[in-house]
Amino acid sequence: MIIALANQKGGVGKTTTAINLGASLAELGLRVLLVDADPQGNATAGLGLDGQDGPGTYEVLIGEAAAAEATRQTVQERLFILPATADLAGAEVELVSLKGRESLLREALALDAAKYDLMLIDCPPSLGMLTLNALVAANSVIVPVQCEFLALQGLGRLIETLDLVRQNLNRGLRLSGLVLTMYDGRTNLSQQVAAEVRRHFPNTFRTVIPRNVRLSEAPSHGLPILAYDRSSRAGKAYDALAAEVMAMLGKAPA
Repeated sequence: MIIALANQKGGVGKTTTAINLGASLAELGLRVLLVDADPQGNATAGLGLDGQDGPGTYEVLIGEAAAAEATRQTVQERLFILPATADLAGAEVELVSLKGRESLLREALALDAAKYDLMLIDCPPSLGMLTLNALVAANSVIVPVQCEFLALQGLGRLIETLDLVRQNLNRGLRLSGLVLTMYDGRTNLSQQVAAEVRRHFPNTFRTVIPRNVRLSEAPSHGLPILAYDRSSRAGKAYDALAAEVMAMLGKAPA
C-alpha cells in the first residue's frame, strides 16, 4: 500500500502528519517508508536527517540511484525515509522532458515494495509534476485540512485533480479520507470548518489533530511527537489516527 499525503495548500499540517502518522504506524509494528517528495525537505529535517549526506528522492526519480541506496533509517524503529535533497527543487522542470515522466516514482518504488508494509509520500504544496508522480504511484490519498476557512477553498481543485489522475493515469487511486488538523475546539471557526468538511466528505477521519505547542517543538529536535512527548494531546491524537489507518488497511497492531 502506498499512501500520498497531498494538498496543494501549504501550512495545513501535511508534513507533520506524514512524520507522525508514519512513526505511530511503525510503533504499531508496520515497516514504513516515508518518501519526502517536497523540495523543502521538511520531513527529512523533521526526523533529524540532512538531505545532503547522500542520494535522495531526486536521484531516485532521474535514475541516478536506486531507492534502496538512498533510503535511511530514522530515529523511530521500523520507520525509514527516502530523503529530499536541494536538487529536488529542479525536478519539476527536468521531469517534463523525460519519457514516462508521470510514472517515474511508481517504477522506482516498485522495486522496494516488498520490503515495507506501507509507504507514505509527503507531497509538495502544489499540483505540479512531483505531486503528479506521487498520485500515480499511490493506491490511496489522505488529505490534511487545516481548520481555517481558506483551507476549504482549494479542496475542489484537488478533488478534480484526483479524478483526472484516476481517469487517465491511475485507475486504482482512491481518496481514503481527510484529516482535520490544527483544530482548536475553543473557537467557533474550527468547529464550523470541521462540520463543513464532514458534511461534504463523509470519509473524514474521526480523529482531529489539535493545535499543540509540543507538536510544533518536536521537529526542531528531529523527533516525531511520540518520541518527544507522547502524552501530549497531539501525541495521543496521532496514535488514534494511526489506529484508524490500521483499521482501514485491515491490519492488527503487532
